[in-house]
Amino acid sequence: MSKDVVNKENIIKTAYADVHKFGQNGEFEKALKAVNRVLGVASDDPTALHCKVVCLIQVSKFDEAPKFIEKNKLNLPFEKAYCEYRLNQPSKSLATIDSCDISPLPINMKELRAQVLYRLEQFEESLDLYKDLMKNTSDDYDDERKTNFSAVVSNVKEEIPNLPEDTYEMCFNSSCSLSSKNKFSEAEKKLKLSEKLCREILEEDGATEEEIIEEITVIKVQQAYCMQMQGKVKEPSIIYSECLKNKPKDPVLIAVASNNSVVLNKDQNLFDSKKKIRSAMAETCEHKLTLKQKKSIALNNCLLALFSGSSEQTLQLCNKFVQQYPDSDFEGVLIKSSQLSKDKKFKEAVDHLEKFAASHKDKALATKFAIIQLLLLQGNRKDAVEVLNSLGEAKYKPGVVSALVTLYLGLDNKPAASGVLKSAVDWYKKEASNDSGDLSDMWRQAAEFHLRGGEAETAAKSLEELLKIKPNDVKVLAQLVIAYAQFNAKKAQEISKRLPALETLTTASEIDALEAANWVMSIKAAKKSASAKAEQSPGTPGSDLQKKKNKSRRKRKGKMPKNYNSEVAPDPERWLPRYERSGYRKKRDRRAKDVIKGSQGMSTAATNQFDMSKVQNQTAVKNSPVPEPVQTNPGPRQQHRKGGHKKKKGGRF
Repeated sequence: MSKDVVNKENIIKTAYADVHKFGQNGEFEKALKAVNRVLGVASDDPTALHCKVVCLIQVSKFDEAPKFIEKNKLNLPFEKAYCEYRLNQPSKSLATIDSCDISPLPINMKELRAQVLYRLEQFEESLDLYKDLMKNTSDDYDDERKTNFSAVVSNVKEEIPNLPEDTYEMCFNSSCSLSSKNKFSEAEKKLKLSEKLCREILEEDGATEEEIIEEITVIKVQQAYCMQMQGKVKEPSIIYSECLKNKPKDPVLIAVASNNSVVLNKDQNLFDSKKKIRSAMAETCEHKLTLKQKKSIALNNCLLALFSGSSEQTLQLCNKFVQQYPDSDFEGVLIKSSQLSKDKKFKEAVDHLEKFAASHKDKALATKFAIIQLLLLQGNRKDAVEVLNSLGEAKYKPGVVSALVTLYLGLDNKPAASGVLKSAVDWYKKEASNDSGDLSDMWRQAAEFHLRGGEAETAAKSLEELLKIKPNDVKVLAQLVIAYAQFNAKKAQEISKRLPALETLTTASEIDALEAANWVMSIKAAKKSASAKAEQSPGTPGSDLQKKKNKSRRKRKGKMPKNYNSEVAPDPERWLPRYERSGYRKKRDRRAKDVIKGSQGMSTAATNQFDMSKVQNQTAVKNSPVPEPVQTNPGPRQQHRKGGHKKKKGGRF
C-alpha cells in the first residue's frame, strides 16, 4: 500500500472522528469544517456529502443545502423538502415529498408532510396523518407530536377526545381550540394556567427572565385577544402596548399585536394606527401568517383608509383586496360603496352594489340591504320600499316586514302597511315551517296594528297564531275576545270561558282599592285613597271619614292686615319697590359741599358754633339716656399695614 493511500485514510479517519465528536457536542460549524476535510481528499464520498447537507441544515443555511444537493445529484428528498419548508415554500416542499418513490413513507417524512399540510392550511389531511402517527408511533418525540396534533385540532371543527394538558403548549393549543368555538371565557382561564405552567417549567430549565418573557408574551397576546372578543378594551390595550414595547423576536407576534391594537383604536388615534398597520403588513410576516390573519389585516387597512378620509387610497386598497381575496370580495365592495357615499356619489355607490348583487346570487340579499341603507341615507323611501318588495320570499322575514310597515307609515300609506302585515300572516299560515324561529313578536305587533286600524278579523287571525305559540297567555286571550266581539259575538263568548276567574287574578283588597280609585285621578292619588280606606277601622262609619276629608280639603280664608280698611282703595303702587314709587325722595349726598351754613368767609370753627342743627343735635345727645360710645386708639388691625404682621423669630408678635 502506498504512502499517499495511507495518508488519505488517516485524514478521512481523523476527520470522521471529529465530525462525530462535534456532532455529539452540537458544534456543527466545526463539524462542517471536518466534513470539508473529508471531501477534500474524497469528493465523491456519499457519507461525507450527506453529512455536509445535515451540517448546513443544522447551521440554518437552508438556501445552500438544496443547491448542494442538486449540484451533487444526491437522493435526499427529506432534507430537500425540509429546507424548502424552512424557506417558506410549503407547496414546493409537498411536491418534493410526494415525488419520492419511497412507499410507505418513513415516520420523519410523514411528520414533515403533516407539518407542511398544516402550513398550507389543509387541516383535515394533516389531522388524518397525525392520527395515524399517534396510533402507530411511540418514541421520545411523543410530547412534541401531541402538541402539534392539538395545534391542528384547534383549527378543525371536529370534536376530538380531550388530550392531556400537562404542558403549557398543550394548554395554549386547547385555549385556541376553545376560542375558535367562541368560548372566550373558558379559553382565558386555560391561558392563565398555560402562563403559570410556562413560567414554572422554564424556571426549572434555568431559562433567563428575558427568555421567559419572550415565551409568555405569546400567551399574553392570545389572552388579550380573548378579552377583546368579550368586549373588554383597557386590559387588552395594555397587554398589546407592553408586547410591542418589549420588541419580541417573532414577527407574527408583532403583526397580531399591532393589528389588534388598530382594531381597538377604531376611528381614534389614526396616526398611531397607521404606524401599527405598517408593522402588521411587513414582508417578514408575509410567509408566517395564516391566510385568515393576512385577510383580516388587509381588511383593517381598508377600513383605516376609510376612517382617515383618503378617498383615492381607500378605493385603491379595496380594489386590491377584492383581487387578492375573491372569496371575501363582499367586504371590499361594502367599504368601497361606503367611501363613494361619503364622497356624495350615491348613484355610483348604488350602481356598484347592484352590479355586485347581479353577479353574486349567493350574496344578493345582503347586498340589497346595503342598497336600501344608501337609499334611506338619501331620504329615498319609495325606492327603498321597491327594493324590499323585490326580495322574494325573504320579504316575509319579521325584520323585513317591520321595515316595510315603518316605511309605509312614514309615507303615510296605512293601507299598504296593513296589506304587508296581512300578506305576511297568510304566507306564514301556508308556508311557515318549524325552522321559522320565534314569530311571537311579529304576530303581536300585527294584531295590535290591525286592532288600532279597526280590522278586527285580520287581528283575530294574528292572535290565533300567537295563541298557538303561547297558549296560556292571558293578555292574548283577552285581546282575542275583544277582536271577536266586534264581528263574532258567539266566538268571543266561547273564548272568554278560557279566561281565568277574576278571583284567581286579584285579591279582595285589590278589588276594593280598584273600586275606590277615581280613574281621573293620578296613580299616586288613587293609591293614597286606597291606603286610607284600608287604614279605616271597622267601627268608624264611612260618612264621618268622608266629612273629615271634605273638612280638610275646605279652602281657608286669607288673612288681612291689622289696619285694613275695606272702604279705602288700596295703593296702586303697593307692589312696586320703594325707590320706584312717585313719592320717593332721594337721599342727599353727604359728600356734596355746595351747602354753606353761616355767612360767607366764616371759619370752620365758627361755622360749627353757629350751625343751629348741630347745636340741637348736641343737646339732644346730652339729654339722651343712651351712653355715648367711646372711641379707642386704632390698633394694628385698624391701621391696615400693607405687609401685615411680621412675626419675630423666637417670640410673639
